[in-house]
Amino acid sequence: QVQLVESGGGLVQAGGSLRLSCAASGRTFSSYYMAWFRQAPGKEREFVAAISWTGGNTYYADSVKGRFTISRENAKNTVNLQMGSLKPEDTAVYYCAAAYGSKWYLGVEKGEYDYWGQGTQVTVSS
Repeated sequence: QVQLVESGGGLVQAGGSLRLSCAASGRTFSSYYMAWFRQAPGKEREFVAAISWTGGNTYYADSVKGRFTISRENAKNTVNLQMGSLKPEDTAVYYCAAAYGSKWYLGVEKGEYDYWGQGTQVTVSS
């Protein structure tokens, strides 16, 4: 079992930055690939970014590529999402997710993630 707790959400103006963090506890964190998803009101939960458990492999949704950076610190059991050049359309609840996998694997489908945090709200004003 893995417990995930997100933090760092808030209200920011368009063009600004935020850093989200996800703290994990439970089983060996370094054996899990991690991802961030987001869900805006009335929309499906969508993939944002993922990272392998080594941290050496990352993947981003086209909508955030070049603006967001996912990273992890296995020694601290945390995964981060640095968000820059924020746009009003980035407004959503952001969720951290984890799944057990091989060293270099990462996934983009929400159905393959076994563990989820409670979410943190990000609101970008225009």
